[in-house]
Amino acid sequence: MPYFLSRLLARVAVLSSWVTPVVVIVFVFVTSWPLMTLAEPDGSELVQPANYWWYFVVTAATVGYGDYFPESAAGHVVGAYVIIGGIVTLTTVFTKMASVLEQAKGRRMQGSGTVDASGHIVLIGYTPDRTERIVGELLGTSGERVVLCAWNETPNHPMPEEPVDFVRGELTDDDVLRRAGVHRAKAVLVDARDDNEALAVTIAADHVAPETHTVVALRDMARASLLGYLGDHVHCVQWHTPRMITEELQSPGITEVYAELMTHGGANTYSVTLPESLGPVLVDSCRVALGRQHGATMLAVRADGQLIVNPDWQSELPPGAVLYYISSQPLSTEQITAALRAG
Repeated sequence: MPYFLSRLLARVAVLSSWVTPVVVIVFVFVTSWPLMTLAEPDGSELVQPANYWWYFVVTAATVGYGDYFPESAAGHVVGAYVIIGGIVTLTTVFTKMASVLEQAKGRRMQGSGTVDASGHIVLIGYTPDRTERIVGELLGTSGERVVLCAWNETPNHPMPEEPVDFVRGELTDDDVLRRAGVHRAKAVLVDARDDNEALAVTIAADHVAPETHTVVALRDMARASLLGYLGDHVHCVQWHTPRMITEELQSPGITEVYAELMTHGGANTYSVTLPESLGPVLVDSCRVALGRQHGATMLAVRADGQLIVNPDWQSELPPGAVLYYISSQPLSTEQITAALRAG
């Protein structure tokens, strides 16, 4: 009950603060018109209903076009009354607007506001320098809206110059996560201070958004099995690889591809040197020969001391260039030579 009463009083206070200038300007209008009618001579166009409202608006706004104006000395006094009433009203309005803007800025800096976004990325947890780096990569590559959700230990917005929203509070609290828009987010990154905290925050976030793509940064990847019960939408990434974290946020499942490439058993990555006997060879020929003859996929080449990932198909490779490829088994120089000559 006290909570609802406080919210009601707050709303009344807001409404009353905006009602004040309305009451002032209406009072000045209602009182000035009869006074002007008494002050001006009979037949004055100024006090006609079709004209006085216009005179009142331009005079109260201190614009003063001069198309209508009082002729008598008493009318001038009433006109001054209208001007003062207009100034008081405008001052009240501008003061209230400045207060509202200042409060909005304060809420943004203190993280006490609510984010009204959807399809954004929420970063839960803040580590100086590390979080700035992750945010920079996200803003530079995806251009999507980013919301930073941090503990109360972060008193103010750590990146006020960046287009990043800030929410502060208990990161396992539903209300705080909803203020960050976790339930409407495209993806969530849990980057906590330790693995135990990461597990707790992930469970809380999953309760708010059970189907949202969630990336969890862990120091000990053995803990990943504990989060497997939440579903396939939760992906764990090594804490020490921020670049892989941003890639997983933007391309769900990419870390599984990396993990598979680095795991023995299935397809693996290998390299082979082009023999001198082949002479210059096109990248096109290498890709086709490796794919057709051995089911291998070419990833990159090293030629003239330069590493080129995903080289152009029409590039020419000199003898001695090194090919990097994915295959179920390593290929010998003889196999490469035979495949290229057969192609």
